[in-house]
Amino acid sequence: MSQNTPASEVLTQLLKQRYSCRQFLPKTVEHSTIEAILADAQLSPSNCNTQPWQVHVVSGDTLKKLSQTMLQKAKQQAYSMDFTASVEDYFGVFKQRHHDMASRYYQAQGIERDDTQARQAEIARNFTFFDAPHAVFMFMPIFGDGIRSAVDLGIYTQSFLLSLTARGLAGVPQGILSFFADDVREILGVSDEFKLAHGISFGYADESAPVNSRFMGRVPVSESVTFHE
Repeated sequence: MSQNTPASEVLTQLLKQRYSCRQFLPKTVEHSTIEAILADAQLSPSNCNTQPWQVHVVSGDTLKKLSQTMLQKAKQQAYSMDFTASVEDYFGVFKQRHHDMASRYYQAQGIERDDTQARQAEIARNFTFFDAPHAVFMFMPIFGDGIRSAVDLGIYTQSFLLSLTARGLAGVPQGILSFFADDVREILGVSDEFKLAHGISFGYADESAPVNSRFMGRVPVSESVTFHE
């Protein structure tokens, strides 16, 4: 895009270019670039300007330690979640959208519906961060029922992801990383007063990987929005 491209077009292109990357190159991201991305995300709005996000950036040996712990705990089914999380809670059209996503995801990698072993191996790749060299873990305090902090953290997450995209990087939000909240807190030295919402693996995308084909799509606005006049 040229310097004269309207900001609205720049934003639209960033939103279209952003996708959930599930295979990364081993190339690390410069620390100064990560700091710039975090500075962008810090501009996100929040309820009463509380800025409740508590963000931990993890790389190197600490990321390897987290990976090893998660893989072990997953085998043991030793979960410690701060929030309920089950795809069984989805219903109606939302459940169908989840099924469609899973079907497209596994088809992109040639994994058959009844290949349980391959599917479990693919799920386990979450715990190796899809080979990303970096991950961020998003914690939040609980005010009341926690919904306002969660909304603020969601806005921060989108800002972070768009800033990655603007710099030629990629990321993938992973709710499943919050399934081991106690272990993550212990390894990272995080107080119990902060609850783990999700993590984001990030780095340089491996564009040659079939899993990174952009196949998810979105429903039309008319299915989600109602106008009142």
